[in-house]
Amino acid sequence: MKKNSDAALASVFPYQTKSAGTVPAITYTEKSIVRPFAAVAKPRAVICVFPGTNCEYETARRVEEAGGSAEVIVINTLSPALLLQSVQHVAARIQGAQMLLLPGGFSGGDEPEGSAKFIAAFMRNPAIAEQIHGLLARKGLILGICNGFQALIKLGLVPYGKIVPITADCPTLTFNEIGRHQSSYVYTRIASGLSPWLAATVPGEIYTVPISHGEGRFVASDAVLESLIAKGQVATQYCDFAGVPSMDIGFNPNGSALAIEGITSEDGLVFGKMAHSERVTPFTGKNIYGKKDQQLFISGVNYFK
Repeated sequence: MKKNSDAALASVFPYQTKSAGTVPAITYTEKSIVRPFAAVAKPRAVICVFPGTNCEYETARRVEEAGGSAEVIVINTLSPALLLQSVQHVAARIQGAQMLLLPGGFSGGDEPEGSAKFIAAFMRNPAIAEQIHGLLARKGLILGICNGFQALIKLGLVPYGKIVPITADCPTLTFNEIGRHQSSYVYTRIASGLSPWLAATVPGEIYTVPISHGEGRFVASDAVLESLIAKGQVATQYCDFAGVPSMDIGFNPNGSALAIEGITSEDGLVFGKMAHSERVTPFTGKNIYGKKDQQLFISGVNYFK
């Protein structure tokens, strides 16, 4: 009955895409051997808020619930002078932090052709880039969710683990295959145990997590995909009820290649994902089936203990 009612409006509001079928399940069981340079009782996370960011409160709350300290920094774009002050402030705060978090939202209203271009341009400032590389050199952690994932991939921090010039050979995130914003719960399958962010999970586990994005389709060449798989950098895949990775829009909301939802850097320190793990609480999605909390933030904080 639902399919017939959807079909009635298909000419003006399509609900299907050409992609269908399943793709191979990716499984990488090796754990990360990377450890921080020093233990920290209360790891500090810098959370950057850009025009259009809308998940900073949830992100900060999850860090603090996990036992960390969250510092939310609003990027001031009212004038070139104030923007420069924000650059200097962010660089200084990353220098003393253990984690950098780029939360979700719609940077610059996702215009023009959004995908976190402004965030990436801001983070490429030499003063900030130097501190990001310093954070990774001392084995700190970086997490980007949704808009933040888009920024990480535009910077090259995933999958390369450092800020690099972007070329035509680099993977990217682009418009959902259906051509519109998608907002729902999805099933995601843990594919790799490489990242410290996923220390509380086991490859093959299924989690139910909310998504909300218009540009979440992961695209990469066959050579890049093969490399990501071989190195354990494919962290999570969209899957069906049985845990089988799927290209069906009912399970894979954007048409990502190999149903990829999240990837990491080669050492696992940088993790980018589309689904909003920070929005999961004991009080949300009560009527939605499935295990929801991947314990990303607890794992991130505990990494430094």
